Amino acid sequence: MSEKKTTRKDIHLRVPVLPEEKAAIEDKARAAGKSVAAYMRAVGLGYEVGSVIDAGLVGELSKINADQGRLGGLLKLWLTNDERFAGFDEATMRATIKAVLGKIDATQDALLELADRGLNFSG
Repeated sequence: MSEKKTTRKDIHLRVPVLPEEKAAIEDKARAAGKSVAAYMRAVGLGYEVGSVIDAGLVGELSKINADQGRLGGLLKLWLTNDERFAGFDEATMRATIKAVLGKIDATQDALLELADRGLNFSG
């Protein structure tokens, strides 16, 4: 006689939850990229459940970070009194540097907004 091998489909645990707890568990499972069963199994066995980071969000953050680096490099070039800028008057340079600093500030805000969106996504 052949013995039937026990599988996960054969044994179930019943966990009573409130509707808001069910919704929270489903949200966390979705954020982790797992089914509710896989998420509950991992949590119940003491495994750390990471979250899935939106690949599009990572791409956006990378682009903004590259923009930030380019703006910083440009600002550094201006502040080193490079010979290429010797013909520019001081008022124009000040206005241009102020505009670049404004762009850097706006870019920083965009980075923070996207990072916050990513943190809220992951639960």
